Amino acid sequence: MKARMQKTSAQANGCPQRARTESEWYGGVQTFMWMTEDNIVEVPFDKEHLLETILSPLNLNKAYKAVVRNNGNGGIDKMSCDQLLPWLIPNKDELISSLQSGTYRPTPVLRVEIPKDNGKKRLLGIPTVVDRLVQQAINQVLTPIYERQFSKRSYGFRPQVGCHDALRRAQKIVDEGYKYVVDLDLERFFDTVSHSKLIEILSRTIKDGRVISLIHKYLRSGVINRGLFEMNTEGTPQGGPLSPLLSNIMLNELDKELERRMLPFVRYADDAIIFCKSKRAAQRVRESITRFIEGKLFLKVNREKTVVSYVRGVKFLGYSFYVMRGQCLLTVHSKSKNKMKTTLKELTSRSNGWGYDVRKQKLKNYIRGWIAYFHLAQIKRFCIETDEWLRRRTRMCIWKSWKNVKTRVANLKKCGVLDWQAYQWGNTRLGYWRVSNSRLVTSAMSNDMLRKAGYVVLMDCYLKWCPK
Repeated sequence: MKARMQKTSAQANGCPQRARTESEWYGGVQTFMWMTEDNIVEVPFDKEHLLETILSPLNLNKAYKAVVRNNGNGGIDKMSCDQLLPWLIPNKDELISSLQSGTYRPTPVLRVEIPKDNGKKRLLGIPTVVDRLVQQAINQVLTPIYERQFSKRSYGFRPQVGCHDALRRAQKIVDEGYKYVVDLDLERFFDTVSHSKLIEILSRTIKDGRVISLIHKYLRSGVINRGLFEMNTEGTPQGGPLSPLLSNIMLNELDKELERRMLPFVRYADDAIIFCKSKRAAQRVRESITRFIEGKLFLKVNREKTVVSYVRGVKFLGYSFYVMRGQCLLTVHSKSKNKMKTTLKELTSRSNGWGYDVRKQKLKNYIRGWIAYFHLAQIKRFCIETDEWLRRRTRMCIWKSWKNVKTRVANLKKCGVLDWQAYQWGNTRLGYWRVSNSRLVTSAMSNDMLRKAGYVVLMDCYLKWCPK
């Protein structure tokens, strides 16, 4: 089956038209020509023919490029992104035909467990690359439609906004006097979404029943867990392109309820905080909003973790808040600091077998990424203290890699150490950690020498983001 784009009726008559956005085209003027063996059918791009928009060549090509660019792991069929194009060339028409007729059946997702900080595991579902292609095509068409409906205080998995925007908005709300928060915790949100409720919400906007049916099939496609098939009657498995959008569509109902009550809030995916001016008001909000979430959205609220507290120390997106001289400032939460130090320990382990170049590159990538995310926080002192510890661990790794006495003596001499000191320290019986903090080794491997050798530290990266 072939397809091609047609001019709009206004363009055919020679009438000038302004440029339209993607969401405006969905409103109705553009048409699409489906060529069949018997005749040519003109299909308008409207709410009753949304599937044709999803399956248009332009949208499918865009979806294919996005899937290949992301280069994720294969699903249960083990097909890689590189194998997607060779598969599509002979099977594209059959795939499109089955999607049009409603006979397409998604493949179950591959269950993967990712360890979390609290010792529990996050459940992910990896779709096949073909299913990711179809999901991406659906996502590209539905996103501009639903963007009109989403709250401006929702920042997760949306274009042009992100974590830093959510944090800045939270700071502004606290500066306005809302210093008590309801730290909302939805228990296993992605695994407990009600399919019937989600389909009901989708049906309010999407009038093409074929698209609703296709999304419902993905919700009920099931998972392969340790080689066994498991039916899923609730939840939107994380891992596919469609899951973030569906979660935002569901939680948009919560956003609208909070806006109706005129409560200031910030939400990033299922992580939300609601602001109040007093502790008593926050307690009332916690009880009433819990009833709404469980009674209207059929989601589960973790009552132990959904707490009311003063804004200081509240964890949100890895940051925490504190107020100084009436101004809300950000710092890195203690759990995020501990996680960062644990990662640096792994990168500077004496027994990982990495060479100089590999260790330097891994440290550079991690430190730059960490600072790029946490540079909004007041972390200058923390960076200085962590750098001292990190440089000591780096010296320890270098000292251990020199291994035998002869190599240590020779390298100490190259670093400008006197001969008798080089022989003395080259033959030392002290442990690696103690030697790394000795005056001679810290002088031989000075901060400047480590920097010239290519070892990145937090403070250098932080000053690039915050030069003051």
